[in-house]
Amino acid sequence: MSEEMRMMYWNGPGMGWGYGLMILNMVLFWGLVIAVVVLLFRYLARRPGARGGPGPAVHAAEDVLAQRYARGEIDAEEYHARLQTLRGARPPGD
Repeated sequence: MSEEMRMMYWNGPGMGWGYGLMILNMVLFWGLVIAVVVLLFRYLARRPGARGGPGPAVHAAEDVLAQRYARGEIDAEEYHARLQTLRGARPPGD
C-alpha cells in the first residue's frame, strides 16, 4: 500500500474528531426523534378529563341532573347540592 493510500485511510480527513462528532450527532438526532415520538404519543393518549376541564362523564351527569330538576323530580336545594358534589365542591352543611 502506498504512503498516500495509508494517509487517506488512517490519518486523512474525517478521522479522529470527525468520527466522534458524527457519532455524537447521530445519537442526538435519534434521541430527539424518539423523544418527539414519545411526547406526541403521550399527548394524544391523554384522557379528555386530564386536560384541565371535567371529562365527558361529568358533563353527562350534570345533564341528567338538570333534566331531573327540570322534570321536578328534585328540588333546587338538592339540585345545587348534587351539582356541587359533581364538580368537586363540598355541599353546604358537610
